[in-house]
Formats: sequence, C-alpha cells, structure tokens
Amino acid sequence: MIKDNDYVSYLQSPIGFMEIRANKKQIIGIQFVEKRDPYENTNFIIQEALKQLEEYFMGERKNFNFPFKFSGTLFQKRVWEELIKVPYGETLSYGDIAKSIGNFKASRAVGNANNKNKLLIVIPCHRIIGADGNLRGYRGEVWRKKWLLKHENKYLL
Repeated sequence: MIKDNDYVSYLQSPIGFMEIRANKKQIIGIQFVEKRDPYENTNFIIQEALKQLEEYFMGERKNFNFPFKFSGTLFQKRVWEELIKVPYGETLSYGDIAKSIGNFKASRAVGNANNKNKLLIVIPCHRIIGADGNLRGYRGEVWRKKWLLKHENKYLL
C-alpha cells in the first residue's frame, strides 16, 4: 500500500525484485519482494537510488550517496550507524557490532536490529555473520546474503 506522500519503484536485481520507497526528500525503504505492485510512483530520489543500486550490482559502486532515512529505536539506529561503517566486502560478527556500540552482551539484540533494517544493501546487514563465521538469518533470506558477500568479494580491488 502506497501512502499519499510516498513514492515507490522496483528494480529487477540478479537476486530478485527490490522495492524502493521514498518520501519527497529521501529513500525510506529498500526491500526484496516476491512481485511488483503494478502501481509505481517515482521521483528523482528513487531514480538516483535505482541508478546506484544497478551500479552496485554491476560491481561499479561500493558506497551509496543518495539521501536516506532510517526509522527505529535509538538502539537500532546505533546498530545501523555501525553497520554503515563496515567496509565493502568485509564481514564482522554480531558480537563485534555489539562491542563497537559499547554493549558487549548485545549480540542477539544486534541480530534483532539487523532483522528490522528496512534499507537492505545500503545499510549492509548482509556483512554481519556469526562469531563462528557462519551466515545467520537475513531479512532478504540467507541465500541472498551469501550471494551479496560473494558478489562484493568478486569486486574487491
């Protein structure tokens, strides 16, 4: 359902449809979806996000510079701000993120914050793995997390 002040468009990525949502000023959501809604209402911010996401999937972009906004609790926002700092092609554990925000025992809470991330790829929760090196849950499904990590490693210089 599109709100009156929202804009939405879709990208056919190598790993499925992505829905990109925006308000008048910034991107507010990037999610994998099973199918496209027939209604699209785009603006220049979505057009820029689509362009940058296409460049990411072609291996030409490692960082995003379109305006975006994340909504969540203070804890979730702290986690997401740390995730943005994780370099392209690298991984950290949930525990590493918990330590970096000064809450050493919050690994599970970091995982829950990752699950609430509504800006997939831009806030790179796919780069967060278990302490044992295994891939853990991903809102976009674990097979996509594996694909994204392999994709980024392919384009590391």
